Amino acid sequence: MEGNTMASNMKILALAALGLLLVEKERRRRRKIRRNRTKRAKSLISQRQARGALPNLCRELEMDEPYDLKNFARLFPAQFHMLEELVTPNIQGCSTNYRDCVPVGERLAVTLRFLATGESFKSLSFLFRMGVSTIRQIVPETCHAIYQVLREKYLKCPDTAHEWQQVSSGFMSQWNFPNCLGALDGKHVNIRPPPVTGSIYYMALVDSSYRFLYVDVGCNGRISDGGGSRGCTLADALVNRTTNIPAPAPLPGSDQLAPYCIVADKAFPLTEYLLKPYVNRRLTVEQRIFNYRLSRARTVVENAFGIMANRFRVLLTPINIQDTVTVEYIVLACCALHNFLRSEASDVYMADIVDQEGPDGDIIEGRWRQDPVLQQAPLPKSNNATVRAKQIRDERCRYFMSDTGAVAFQWGKI
Repeated sequence: MEGNTMASNMKILALAALGLLLVEKERRRRRKIRRNRTKRAKSLISQRQARGALPNLCRELEMDEPYDLKNFARLFPAQFHMLEELVTPNIQGCSTNYRDCVPVGERLAVTLRFLATGESFKSLSFLFRMGVSTIRQIVPETCHAIYQVLREKYLKCPDTAHEWQQVSSGFMSQWNFPNCLGALDGKHVNIRPPPVTGSIYYMALVDSSYRFLYVDVGCNGRISDGGGSRGCTLADALVNRTTNIPAPAPLPGSDQLAPYCIVADKAFPLTEYLLKPYVNRRLTVEQRIFNYRLSRARTVVENAFGIMANRFRVLLTPINIQDTVTVEYIVLACCALHNFLRSEASDVYMADIVDQEGPDGDIIEGRWRQDPVLQQAPLPKSNNATVRAKQIRDERCRYFMSDTGAVAFQWGKI
């Protein structure tokens, strides 16, 4: 009996020893893999100056093919260096005895390439000869810096009555829509993880020349356009008249006073400051004319979103970043860069991509419409317009039918 017990114990000890040997063998194998991975990473990083994208490909394009550099990083050399100078105080690192810091130019180049393509950090690490963890740190920091240095000049919401009137003048001269302070819309940005969130939501107000006047990012992606507008600070400012919105003014050629309003699509609520189309199926001629005129003015926000997503294609791909704050700065950086390029390189940035309008009002679709459609939010569950809001829309509808408010080509568009 004792012999059987001893034999059994010996077997247990032998199995335990074998298990320990197998565990140790697996540890050594994994340690070897880590060492080899670290060795390859160090080799990759050590080749940055010899084979990295910025000191080789980008410099070559800058010297010989500046238009191709624009395709690579979305900026011509002059704008790249201008932006590099602006962000340097915000992101310039310090070298240590153990490691040299990544130069500002390389930080900017890898970030612009990420925004332009939506490539994975792993892919960018091979292109720029940087570690994945380094790029994961660089991109958010640089996006934040881009937004911070550009927002005051290029992404500034009007805050005086005169500035708002200039926006309104643009809508009247370009789109025949008087007393308009901008076109409003909202889009989703898809996030791969975490699965609970799925996306974030950003809302933007755009002027008559496709520039973003106001951007609100960070709303939960599952809310609707209408719900989002009620939760953003712009709506509060418009309701409380805290943004120096001009007082109601006569419509051109008329004694009729009309409030300054924003145009939006049917997903938004009809309010005293927000005009949306008539949505009944059996519309009168007057209502169809109003819908056409409003749609003509509102198309600028569709174009602005489409142009920006075409140029910064990270917005067309699920972003593989868990931190929603980082994604917010990615969106804000894209908006700021859009306005920056719209101001500093308008002809090239807008060439062949924006919708064009013919002499008879026909729309020639821009190249951005060939891209995947940006995800839009569903309709709100409730939308109870006030009597005054409906009255304001009806008054504008009648004005578009009058001799002073009509445009010649509107009759052929209904």
